[in-house]
Amino acid sequence: MPKQPPIIIKANGDRVRFDRSSLLTSLVRSGAPQELANSVTDKVSSDIVNGKTTTHDIYTTAYGLLKTMKYHPIAARYSLKKAIMELGPTGFPFEQFIGEILKRQGYDVKVGVIVEGHCVPHEVDVVATKDDTHVFVEAKFHNQPGIHTDVKVPLYIHSRFLDIQKNLTKNGDTHTTHVPWIVTNTHFTTSAIDYGTCMGMTLIGWRYPESGGIETMIEEAGLHPVTCLSSLTQKEKNLLLAKNIVLCRNLVETPSLLESVGLSTTKIGIVQKEAKLVCSL
Repeated sequence: MPKQPPIIIKANGDRVRFDRSSLLTSLVRSGAPQELANSVTDKVSSDIVNGKTTTHDIYTTAYGLLKTMKYHPIAARYSLKKAIMELGPTGFPFEQFIGEILKRQGYDVKVGVIVEGHCVPHEVDVVATKDDTHVFVEAKFHNQPGIHTDVKVPLYIHSRFLDIQKNLTKNGDTHTTHVPWIVTNTHFTTSAIDYGTCMGMTLIGWRYPESGGIETMIEEAGLHPVTCLSSLTQKEKNLLLAKNIVLCRNLVETPSLLESVGLSTTKIGIVQKEAKLVCSL
């Protein structure tokens, strides 16, 4: 009988069998050549202690190996989920981040907007328009792993949307399509997906939908957050976020942004080199 994979502990406390193929796929998706991905996966697998090793331990080991072997851009892409969580703790940089992604997709975007409803005004994280489409986005941010976005979120957002939509219709809004979106950096619960789908909402989360979640939107567009760059210290990342600078691409396109937080010419060159590789520019 084949030997069973060891038990590992997930961020939410669940105990599951270690899935070697999942780690391997994650590394390859981050840009690691197959040989490198196999090597890192072998090392991580050999360090797992049955029933004690956590998913965080696995991530930390794999990330550390990539950095040690000087594969910094791959390490940066591999750390994407953690990097998005580092946009906190308030969640406002995440709203800006989602706004920037939508801008790159051709939307006109406003972040943190008070929108009048039929009954009461509502604060909407991101309002985006393109052609005849009017999108109202709830950017649901979590800065801790293991937390899922449950059904209470689409229940509330759909109710809010109906109030907004009724007011828009009453006042003769010219957009033919109004759509409520929920974008989160974590997973949705099954009931949240079922309700959102039933009500015609657009849900975008980590690895959801299967055709491409938030990680796919980021990777395909090369819109990685500055928090994924290993060449920046945490203090430097926080200074950039405080200035509403959230995209690696911004650092490549406008070098003066790095000067504005006090980086030396040498350090700017190092950061820009990594940012270009991470964003495939």
